[in-house]
Amino acid sequence: MPEPKYVIAMGACTITGGITVRGVDKFIPVDVYLPGCPPKPEAIIDAITKLRKKIIPKNLSNPKGQYLPTN
Repeated sequence: MPEPKYVIAMGACTITGGITVRGVDKFIPVDVYLPGCPPKPEAIIDAITKLRKKIIPKNLSNPKGQYLPTN
C-alpha cells in the first residue's frame, strides 16, 4: 500500500486508539488531529484549513499572507 501524503486523524478513537488499540499516530505520521466523537462540521473545516496551510508552499501566497485562489 502506498504511503498517504497527508493524514487527518478524525475522531477520539482514531487519535487515542480507545481501550484496545493504539492511536493511528503509532502507525503512520499524522499532520492534523481532529478530536470529537463525532467531530463537529466546523472542526472539520478548521482541520482542512490547517492542513492547507501546511501544504501550500509559501511562494504561492501573496505578501499579506492570504492564499491565492485555486480555480
